[in-house]
Amino acid sequence: MRRIPLEEARSVPVFKNIVYALKTVWNCDKKLMIGHLLNSLTATLFGQFIQNILFLKVLLGILDGGGDFREYSLTLLAFLGVCLLVNGTQWLSSYMVSASNKYVLKVLNNKIFSKALTLDVDCYENPEFYDKYQRATNVLAWSYFDLVCGSVAYIISSTVTLCMVIGTVTTIDPVYLLFLLPVVLVFFVETIKSKLVYKRDLEMTKNNRVKAYIQRTVFLKDFSKDMRTSNIFAVLMYRFKAAIDANVVILKNYGLKLFIYSTVSSLFSEFIPIIGTYAYAAYQFVFGSTLTVSGFSVVLAAINSVKESTMSVARNFDSLVQMALYFQNLREFFEYEPKIKSGERMPGDFESLEFRNVTFRYPSAEKNSLENVSFKINKGETLALVGVNGAGKSTLVKLLLRFYDPAEGEILYNGINIKEYNLSAYRNSFGAVFQDYKNFALSVFENVIGRECDEKDKERAEQALKQSGIWEKISALPEGGDTVITKEFRKDGIGLSGGENQKVSAARLFAKDFQFAVLDEPSSALDPIAEYKMYEELIKATENKAVLYISHRLSSAVLSDRIIVIGEGRILQQGTHEELMREEGMYREMFTLQASSYTGEKEADRND
Repeated sequence: MRRIPLEEARSVPVFKNIVYALKTVWNCDKKLMIGHLLNSLTATLFGQFIQNILFLKVLLGILDGGGDFREYSLTLLAFLGVCLLVNGTQWLSSYMVSASNKYVLKVLNNKIFSKALTLDVDCYENPEFYDKYQRATNVLAWSYFDLVCGSVAYIISSTVTLCMVIGTVTTIDPVYLLFLLPVVLVFFVETIKSKLVYKRDLEMTKNNRVKAYIQRTVFLKDFSKDMRTSNIFAVLMYRFKAAIDANVVILKNYGLKLFIYSTVSSLFSEFIPIIGTYAYAAYQFVFGSTLTVSGFSVVLAAINSVKESTMSVARNFDSLVQMALYFQNLREFFEYEPKIKSGERMPGDFESLEFRNVTFRYPSAEKNSLENVSFKINKGETLALVGVNGAGKSTLVKLLLRFYDPAEGEILYNGINIKEYNLSAYRNSFGAVFQDYKNFALSVFENVIGRECDEKDKERAEQALKQSGIWEKISALPEGGDTVITKEFRKDGIGLSGGENQKVSAARLFAKDFQFAVLDEPSSALDPIAEYKMYEELIKATENKAVLYISHRLSSAVLSDRIIVIGEGRILQQGTHEELMREEGMYREMFTLQASSYTGEKEADRND
């Protein structure tokens, strides 16, 4: 598989993104940051200062000063009291973090879901959007919101501990602090390293997305039959292996650089401070310094605590730099402003809808999908839109529902540009059945009504399912309309055929109070008898309403008041069925071919 070029790494404001991350978490639940701070402060202060240095210094001071057993025992009791206090605080803070973590995850998930609903449809047709979205959701999937709080808390607590330890070492011999200066360089090394890691992960994103797609597809029911009756599984495995191989190449390209940075970091953080400390201590003992064995013991413990505190700050700072790069994607995701803006006007009862000189091209396309399209449909009128695949029929529906806006021209609802209407209210005026219908792993009733259903909703859904022709099957199930579609989450769920799924999807139209019906191949998966029965119900449901009907089966177009023939994004013909059949053109050719095919089938049946 060809490796996709790396997106250029941008200069990311680390501090700004960390502040953004903390504000985001703080607004979700303050207890997460407070819990981490309590936990980190008690752990580092007690472990690296009170226990390893302060307590050791006090005890050795008592022994060197000739203190008695009573003084020694009281010191131990005081230390025991501090231990109990620290353990109690850590238990409380851990519980606080655990409970808050779940709540913040829920709030952020809800925010991402809500934001996803506002995205423009063209985002889903943009591979770069998917890459950015994946890195944004990694903030939740990998609990970066929790890790960033923990890292900031550790930096704060380690810095406080570091200051106390340095103060203690200074009282013994300030020269020892010189051996800790190289640790400062660790910050710069780790910052460069973290950016390199992010660049590596960025380069692997597209390959990881290919892997995730294949891993997901292999287990989906929708693809199971095709994979077992064709060689497509071998092709998928080839792509999967190619994505892995591409990632291996990327890992090798960055491996040596990351190894060198890690080695330099270890040299500055461990080798120089430890060797320097022992060397200077040996010098003092050889040349008769006043340094005592107990003092040297405290210095060694202090130096080790300084090293651990400094490394803790460096490691967590490194983690913050990496997480800041991922929070950049989350921030950009939340800050994305959709191009389809909602207006303020509320749509009234439908009277007319008009396309006026509409031209449209998809963002990545080289030519227009629609070119100077104009037509009008009035209340109570049925308009059929016909044409070959790729002619622009579904594109027209997407513009009608404001999934996209025209590049040129305008669409008028009751004589007013649809951009002026409240987007949600405008779309709610339409009842739509799409050719790429989708049902969800929810109950049949919930799929029809679109929310959790009370008894009144269920009665309404039942009537809609009767109109779409699927209620007889649904009512025979043990749980009736409360049965969950698919067996993915429940053993007693139901698997529906393509036609049955389309009937459930079509029932949404019958259950909705709409002004304008948009029927985009509503019977593509139905047999002729089921199609005929559904059309009878559709005619009743859409009486005195406007209907835009798209279908490859031209027999249904005969029932329409007017027919528009579209080809290569342009209107080629329009008129009634009788008018178009009298013309030399695409409609008569298409209708004649379909009719002859149907007649041929009938003749064959009679000859059998």
